[in-house]
Amino acid sequence: MAHSFSSRVTIVPDVLFRVVGEETVLLNLNTELYLGFDTVGTQMWNALTQAGSIQDAYEALLKVYEVEPVRLRGDLDEFLDKLLAQGLIEVSS
Repeated sequence: MAHSFSSRVTIVPDVLFRVVGEETVLLNLNTELYLGFDTVGTQMWNALTQAGSIQDAYEALLKVYEVEPVRLRGDLDEFLDKLLAQGLIEVSS
């Protein structure tokens, strides 16, 4: 699903996360889902949850990675879809 890049990402209150080295570990207390992100996933997670909008995160990630803008946009949409499906984030205007 294509997300509005003007939207903002927030972490669901019942989700705990911890950065361990260059990786991130998450636990959804409601669903007991436990998962980890590699270095790239951690960069995306941090950018999305700390930026003022998805667009700001996208622009920050473009500066970090040598990737085609269209590819990064698609990867971010896919990552957001997975985070939403697992109940880890909310996306709001």
